[in-house]
Amino acid sequence: MENENKSAEKGLINKLFGGIDMSWKKVLLLAVGSAVLTAIFLIVPVFRNSSFERMGVYLEAWFFLAIFIMSNCKKPFESAVKTFVFFLVSQPLIYLIQVPFSDMGFGLFGYYKYWFIATLATFPMAFIGWYIKKKNWLSLLIIAPVLMFMGVTAYQSGMSCMQNFPRLLVTTLFCILQIVLYVLAFCPDAVKRVIGFLIPVITVAVFAFIKPQVDVNGTVFLPDDRILTDSAVVIQDEGTAATVAIESTGEDSMLRVQAQKYGTSEFTIRDGDSDYRYTVQVYEDETGHAQIEISPIE
Repeated sequence: MENENKSAEKGLINKLFGGIDMSWKKVLLLAVGSAVLTAIFLIVPVFRNSSFERMGVYLEAWFFLAIFIMSNCKKPFESAVKTFVFFLVSQPLIYLIQVPFSDMGFGLFGYYKYWFIATLATFPMAFIGWYIKKKNWLSLLIIAPVLMFMGVTAYQSGMSCMQNFPRLLVTTLFCILQIVLYVLAFCPDAVKRVIGFLIPVITVAVFAFIKPQVDVNGTVFLPDDRILTDSAVVIQDEGTAATVAIESTGEDSMLRVQAQKYGTSEFTIRDGDSDYRYTVQVYEDETGHAQIEISPIE
């Protein structure tokens, strides 16, 4: 009976990662379905600050979908094209669905350009990633960064879960499940499997004991939806915790914030004869991620 259960589990994993005909119809349905689901998680208030909302912000769910597509393609080029199209369809559709429900309207697409850059990167990554299907040492080398990422994400969300149970419990279990599935699916022999499981464990151990240096570099919209002109400049004192610069002006006015330490700073935007004062706070949230928050000073 035990051997039959193991055989069934192995057959299910092999079916999931390599036993499905990844037709164009399935790729497009998966893209639209994942986009609609993600948009729902971002729009409906009940999902706020939950593992489900993370699908619209972080990468763990998208890694799973990308690997699912890659491993079910027959050739590297097919893997690259179908993974690229999947992201090309799903990511802008997420923003489009949110537009009627957001105060930012089409301004939401100011965030899409970074996902578009990531989408472009999926083509070469999926071409190389297809070789995980070979189930050899190269496969382990290719999947290793994903195992490391899932290990760190599981650790961070697990720490948050212990502090605010059951918040991010689903994320923690989902990342651990991905580690187990990828090792079992792409590392067929015992030696590779041991190494595969050790990779995230060692990564988490190093991450837990060596606090990474703060290096924040991100873009944010102004909280009061202010529209800046091309003459706008940022004025702030030297030695502040964060450096603020104008990233774009016009309808999609956006700031770029860089920081090497956590803290709160003040800055002024001078646009023509008008001065607008703000504070920018760079801090680490409960999941270990750096966050940027800008507030107007009345």
